[in-house]
Amino acid sequence: MAAMLDASHWLAHYQPGVPAQIDVPTESLATLIDHAAEQAPDHLATSFFGATMTYAQLGTAVSRAAEGLRRLGVRAGDRVALILPNCPQHIIAFYAILRLGAIVVEHNPLYTPRELRHMFEDHTARVAICWDHAVEKLRSQPDDIGLEHTIAVNLLDAFPSSLRFALRLPIPSLRSKRAALTAKAPGAIPWRKFLHNPGLDPAHPYPEASDLAAIQYTSGTTGVPKGAMLTHANLYSNALQAWVWFPDMTQRTEVIYSVLPMFHAFGLTLALTLGVLIQAQVVLFPTVDASMIISAAKRTPPTVLGGVPPIFHVVGAMAKRKRVSLATARFCFCGAMNLPEETAATWEKQTGVPLIEGYGMTEASPVLCGNPANALRPGSVGVPFPSTEVKVVEVDDPTREVALGERGELLARGPQVFCGYWNNPEETDRTLLPGGWLRTGDIVTQAADGYLTIVDRVKELIITGGFNVAPTEVETILKSHPDVHDAAVVGVPLPVGGERVSAAVVLRDGTRFDAEELRRYCKARLAAYKVPKLIVAMDDLPKSLLGKVLRGQVRDMLIDSHVTA
Repeated sequence: MAAMLDASHWLAHYQPGVPAQIDVPTESLATLIDHAAEQAPDHLATSFFGATMTYAQLGTAVSRAAEGLRRLGVRAGDRVALILPNCPQHIIAFYAILRLGAIVVEHNPLYTPRELRHMFEDHTARVAICWDHAVEKLRSQPDDIGLEHTIAVNLLDAFPSSLRFALRLPIPSLRSKRAALTAKAPGAIPWRKFLHNPGLDPAHPYPEASDLAAIQYTSGTTGVPKGAMLTHANLYSNALQAWVWFPDMTQRTEVIYSVLPMFHAFGLTLALTLGVLIQAQVVLFPTVDASMIISAAKRTPPTVLGGVPPIFHVVGAMAKRKRVSLATARFCFCGAMNLPEETAATWEKQTGVPLIEGYGMTEASPVLCGNPANALRPGSVGVPFPSTEVKVVEVDDPTREVALGERGELLARGPQVFCGYWNNPEETDRTLLPGGWLRTGDIVTQAADGYLTIVDRVKELIITGGFNVAPTEVETILKSHPDVHDAAVVGVPLPVGGERVSAAVVLRDGTRFDAEELRRYCKARLAAYKVPKLIVAMDDLPKSLLGKVLRGQVRDMLIDSHVTA
């Protein structure tokens, strides 16, 4: 049988400079800003389209925003919703909420009103800090969700003054760019007002490390997003684990590109926690745009770059065309979906820097394991992080481990593993086993030297662009269309990694198939990344004897038919 493996089994050989254990933090994340402002007051904390902010300025802004929230009535344990793209205001708001002992609830600003309603009904936040473009989605919510205050963030406030001036010019092309960045938000409190407050009283109590810091919503097999509860110690630990994984990563020397959205667990840890922990300069991108990234690399070359395979594929190709070197990016992390060997090889050939693949999930803050920098293994997600234990068990009996090399479900435990789902004890009991073991829902094989390879998923989530999509949620929307009798939604693999959300539908008698109409219908009710890129019509769907749609067969049929449009 396979023995349970932790970091001590392999670190001495693969990563001699990395400790097998970390000291679990005893202070809250809120102290990270204080430490950075005290230790590196003049070091650049953020860069946003060329506008910069030092750690001293960031610390002052966090204190003033915290006081503003306190005056609105935010107290320890309250949930505060964030609906923001990557921007300096996001970092300020995140730490201001934590400083009060309140709980951050992250949301994708592209969510539809329907998606937001479910989450707000669940977490019952009374205050939301929102990109002004998304304010109308909250205004359309019913009163019974309990939202009392909406604070509108204008991204242009964080732009350099020269660029703000240019965008105000009455030029049609600039007018459209301005409209894409900001919108009127009647009835909302302007965020800029919060930065005119006096600072929070330094004697205001800090949260404990064991207190809840964030609720991150993640899709489940039921199609209903669940709120993963992450403590200060969970998030702080994962940032420490990532830092010690790379001994050459040093404080106040790194430039982290915040390309992944910070409302996503991967982007949150890379920019919001690890970035502040190592007092790096965080270069913020409000959207994934390869030309924007390459332009920034000319001014402020990155040393740390995290992304999903399609990002590395597109950015690498553009860097080659533009003849811009990305060789300064000494640490390139890739996760959230499978990394094709071709993408990894092409990136390293173009930049001279290897892609380091890892693995995690929202419930683990999110990283559980990664490839050692000195011993990369293509196709593998590596070995456990420091202070992390894993074992591979039978899918139907998690108390029984499988033999080395055999397929089984991956279980993991460590200080980064969450404490359960918000308001969902049943799902918590199914996911967190006795002894603190997290059921990942992923099928792996484990080599004798500890390397793990993901081979399948127990759960049928689709991973697209690094985001999880529950097939049931999309199927429910499709089947609510008057022309659709039945639907099956699956992920079709893409050559650059990840999957394409794809759907097979059975139409009602007397109706005509119109893929574009069905996409428009979905787009009005789902975030864009959940909308099927491919929709095909079938006479019927393959089903089990019990009438359950066999999604695996649907997926194989779409792949075998070579449908790629």
